[in-house]
Amino acid sequence: MTAMLTLQERLDFGAVTPLKSSILALVGQDIEIDASSVSHMGTLCLQVIIAASADWAKAGHLFSIKNPSEICVNQLALHGFSPDTLNGNVT
Repeated sequence: MTAMLTLQERLDFGAVTPLKSSILALVGQDIEIDASSVSHMGTLCLQVIIAASADWAKAGHLFSIKNPSEICVNQLALHGFSPDTLNGNVT
């Protein structure tokens, strides 16, 4: 079964700890992250997501970002990422 996590609108400094806790609560499960509401993604939250993506890949579990908002896609691109790179879909 795949767990769903919906990201909040603003992923700024105040969202880092809750985001990390929400992700850690899903360790051992496949996870789909709904990023459709994201209007701001700060670097620290992006680092939490990158680390989680790597950990999930190492554990052999699905980690996928679904429905990223245009702003989310743009802010990922500013840091050299895309939903596909975080999903592990780039060869």
